[in-house]
Amino acid sequence: MKNRNDNLKRVIVDFKKLTPEILALLVEKYPDGYDDDHIISFRNQHNEIIEAVEVTTADTKYLVKVSTKLAMTMENYDEDDYEDYSGNDPDAVQDPDMMDEDPDDDN
Repeated sequence: MKNRNDNLKRVIVDFKKLTPEILALLVEKYPDGYDDDHIISFRNQHNEIIEAVEVTTADTKYLVKVSTKLAMTMENYDEDDYEDYSGNDPDAVQDPDMMDEDPDDDN
């Protein structure tokens, strides 16, 4: 008997390609953040070990690569920050290191 998830499209997502839609799904699935039990490890086509967390939509299974930036962005998530963006806009999710910089700071 086949599992319903066998026919899902599988997509690996790096932080640079994270969209508001995927981020919202991650925060909904892991409201207190993810831990080691949630992380899936696998080898990519270059035989490198990849660690990711999984989130699924009706037609796609996303494996989002684990990183410090991802954890920080999930921790500071506020859906209002993304209301002016399309749900699939990868430019909407900003690097948390860049968000801490003050453009008016001359130092």
